[in-house]
Amino acid sequence: MPLRRLAHLTLLVLGLLTVLSGFFVAQLRFNYNFNDFYPAGDPDLDYYQGYTQRFGNDNDYLLLGMEAPPGRTVFDPGFLRQVDSLTQLARRQASVRSVTSPTTLANTVVEGLGVFNLPYLHPDEPARRADDSTLIYRTPGLVGNVFSPDARAVTLVLQLTPDLEKPPGDSLFAALRAGMARLHLPEERVHFAGRIVAQSVFVDRLKWELVVFMSLSVLLVTGLLWLTFRTWWGVVLPLVVVLGAILWGLGIMAASGVTIDLMTALLPLMLFVVGMSDTIHIISRYVSELGYGASKKDALRVTIKESGFGSGLSALTTSLGFFTLMTSTIKPIHNFGLFTGIAVILAFVLSFTLLPAMLVLLGRPQLREPRRQGHSWDGVLGRLFRTVLLRRRLIFTLSGLVLAAAIGLSTRVRINSSLLDDLSKSDPVRQDFAFFDRQFAGVRPFELELKPAPGRDIYDLAVLRQTERIEAYLKETYGLRFAASPVTLVKSVRKALNGGGLEAYRLPADTLELQQLRGKLRQFRKKPEFSALALPDGSAGRLTGRMSDVGSIRADALNDALRRHLRATVDSTVLRTRLTGSSNLIDKNNENLTLNMIQGMAIDVLMVTLIVLFLFRSLRMTVVVLIPNLLPIIIVAGVMGLAGVNMKVSTSIIFTIAFGIAVDDTIHFISKLRLTLGKEPDIFRAVRRTYLLAGKAVITTSLILVGGFSTLLFSKFDGTFYVGLLIGLTLLFGVVAELTLLPLLILYFYKRPKDRAISTEDVAVGSR
Repeated sequence: MPLRRLAHLTLLVLGLLTVLSGFFVAQLRFNYNFNDFYPAGDPDLDYYQGYTQRFGNDNDYLLLGMEAPPGRTVFDPGFLRQVDSLTQLARRQASVRSVTSPTTLANTVVEGLGVFNLPYLHPDEPARRADDSTLIYRTPGLVGNVFSPDARAVTLVLQLTPDLEKPPGDSLFAALRAGMARLHLPEERVHFAGRIVAQSVFVDRLKWELVVFMSLSVLLVTGLLWLTFRTWWGVVLPLVVVLGAILWGLGIMAASGVTIDLMTALLPLMLFVVGMSDTIHIISRYVSELGYGASKKDALRVTIKESGFGSGLSALTTSLGFFTLMTSTIKPIHNFGLFTGIAVILAFVLSFTLLPAMLVLLGRPQLREPRRQGHSWDGVLGRLFRTVLLRRRLIFTLSGLVLAAAIGLSTRVRINSSLLDDLSKSDPVRQDFAFFDRQFAGVRPFELELKPAPGRDIYDLAVLRQTERIEAYLKETYGLRFAASPVTLVKSVRKALNGGGLEAYRLPADTLELQQLRGKLRQFRKKPEFSALALPDGSAGRLTGRMSDVGSIRADALNDALRRHLRATVDSTVLRTRLTGSSNLIDKNNENLTLNMIQGMAIDVLMVTLIVLFLFRSLRMTVVVLIPNLLPIIIVAGVMGLAGVNMKVSTSIIFTIAFGIAVDDTIHFISKLRLTLGKEPDIFRAVRRTYLLAGKAVITTSLILVGGFSTLLFSKFDGTFYVGLLIGLTLLFGVVAELTLLPLLILYFYKRPKDRAISTEDVAVGSR
């Protein structure tokens, strides 16, 4: 089949596949499901899912904090009327199950056959304000939960329908904000916290940042391509190929039913900068062959033959770097690794099908600088190669010193995460969460399931006393600022039966007194506030609470101490306990981060080792290739330690991805070296020729990669910011090592029987 007809047929088939991909891409949806970040397959996750079926999710709430006007307290009548209006508005919303508000709180009293709810607040009776405030600040469970300790703010606790999704969550926010506007409540005095807050903000920002990053990357890459090739087709063809690969990758993701989340949102940008590598290597080689005087057909044939092998290997190693992320138990990271790895392979396929087809159909390009006049790149690379040879001792010395310093600093890196740690500390959303940590109980949920021993129920006096002691430890030592359990229920019923006095808020003195309370407890057991803390049959209970967001390192230490305390003090013949909850699951991710990162890096290193052994049959050459690619990884780990950047879910992917991308240019370099050695038996001249042939593509692709990742520095997500910064630094250090350390290591350590040491004459030749 004639070459042009084959090119037309290729474009037709690829065009149809692109249209099909576009159909699926149109169905893509954005999503931020907090539950997706739980460790999949973990026994604690299975346990928590059963726990939520019994007691509900621990994060199906919305905290609405309101600050009193300047110079006033929360007992100001005008402010309380605003609070009550917003409370009634919240109660009317379809997605709100219940509202705990200072204006609806009541002290329950049982007298005779009647149940009376006496409000804590009487805003229309100024004379009672002092008594109201005294009672509130003496009543357990109100201060820190509903009222701030300084009486300057209150919180509405909205219990929401389970697993509320973004559309109804946004409708709830819209209704509340509209109510705030009608009540003339300034936004700076109102604060929101809860899972649906993060869900709403993250999705909206993902959409915005996806557009911004892609736009910036296209502009940046377009400029770099123009500076490199100085032709319209040198700019347009790579863009067409890579944008096509992105469309195919997103199409496969959409067809698989996967949504765009915090991790998969990076796929288009990641592929845009990574996928440029093959196209640049192809076009650079194609232009070089044309410059040497080859015909268009011969230039394309040589380019495909010589670049195809190296590009295939580099696509394999790069995609493998992403595929190793599939070892993660975190679903968003798993999906990101899977579909980005697939997209990298698709970019390789399009680079060697779509790009050659377009080059065939284009006329012979007019080169700005014909070979007979000499290429400026050759001169630059020749002088750089000579400088590397002259400064080889300095390069080895500096590399050793930098490596030693980086290893020392990398020991300071800690695995630590907190709620919303992907948002900067100055972000308004994170500041809202911090407001509840400062003024109230906090935003970090705590969950402990209580299982009475056989023959007992949750209202057994011995069980209640054990639970009360656990509560005391949690409040005094663990740091829990608000707690509720079946003990709370029993104390509240006892108080209600004894005139509502605070002195009656305690556990019964003996079994006989408890037996008298059980009748009332049975009457109330199906009420929401009771069923949320104890099963109707009394077979299990829940100790729930909130605390400040202390971070995973501190939380792990607290949980370890709590488990030791429970083993030492809780009688298992009376009560058994188990720590659970969403926060506990998020903390567990940290246990797997190091293991997953080591597994990913080990697979990458093993794959590169096998490739080098296949190409050169030399263990020395394997070490030579690994050193300049592992060195930048260690340096960036040192940078993280120096800057105090913690390892967390979003930054744990950096090293695996960076190594997989950085080794790409090395694979191209050594594959070209292998081909050159077949024509040039002298190792020195072979390395020099490879340096000149591959140098331009190595520098260009590295600039594009660093530039592309640098666009992530504009992200409002800290995790995304550090992904861009640290991967960019890794690639920057990588290209320096590629152009300085790699050729020296090859010359010194890759020896064949006829090879010789570097001489003064070689240094002189290096500049020619």
